[in-house]
Amino acid sequence: MRDEVRRRCVALVDDLELPEPFDMDAFCEALGRRRGRALRRIPADLPTGSPSGMWVATADADYVFFQRRTTPLHRRHIVLHELGHLICNHEAPPEMTDAASQVLLPDLDPSMVRRMLGRTYYSAVEEQQAELVASLIHERITAWEPEPPPTVDPAVADVVARLERVFRG
Repeated sequence: MRDEVRRRCVALVDDLELPEPFDMDAFCEALGRRRGRALRRIPADLPTGSPSGMWVATADADYVFFQRRTTPLHRRHIVLHELGHLICNHEAPPEMTDAASQVLLPDLDPSMVRRMLGRTYYSAVEEQQAELVASLIHERITAWEPEPPPTVDPAVADVVARLERVFRG
């Protein structure tokens, strides 16, 4: 099973066009075009013990939330892990969808929120695949474009604030 998972992940990463030097914005734009939908990275101040990243998909866009208060290397890995879920075409468990849409995107019809992955343990095969895809991408990158400090787009500031409140309890 392990070898099969690795072979699948290697094949998926082999199929990607990784910019050189690696530019996360360019990679996300290309991945969004490939998927035929917008892909937005959104920094958030997530408390200790909460997920460090989360992928939420609506009918027309993918949102990758990631911990803002960590090192640049860790932020990159969090984002690549969440993108790994997209690259692997993972689906979220149905029971998460309504709750996620009500908490994170209350202005959208819950049926529009199709996927959400924000787990903290890597026991599920999907988590192992996403982690492996992130690691394989990291291995292939020889140079990184510098990234500015993450800032929240005012258009999604209310969603980020709700997310931060939910995880603070």
